[in-house]
Amino acid sequence: MRLYETVLIARQDVSSTQVESMTDEFAAIIETAGGSIKKREYWGLRTLAYRIKKNRKGHYVLLNLETTPETLNEFERIMGLNEDVLRFMTIAIEEVDEAPSVVMQSKSERPERGDRGDRGSRDRAPKPEATEQAEA
Repeated sequence: MRLYETVLIARQDVSSTQVESMTDEFAAIIETAGGSIKKREYWGLRTLAYRIKKNRKGHYVLLNLETTPETLNEFERIMGLNEDVLRFMTIAIEEVDEAPSVVMQSKSERPERGDRGDRGSRDRAPKPEATEQAEA
């Protein structure tokens, strides 16, 4: 069996308890076929980058699965038929990270970002041709 990571977005109209029960139904598909759910996170109601089917927000859920490709196809087919699921994406992964995902970590727990380099032009020296014209 292979490991997969699925993120699904449910409509903003449904409650968080309905999203949890819907996720339970999806997890049951995997478990009845002999697979298992390694990790499950509810990321909450978040603003979408763009409108999807007239929705501006969506409930995000992360699932790490261990299952066969045939069961995964059935899992994705049933998610696609559910009207409350706006989008989903599944990728194959090598291993399940047991730590909370970056979305679930507080800002103080996240790793620091490196320096992004020189962003402003105020500290730069003037161009050489500009100084030559000013001297003439």
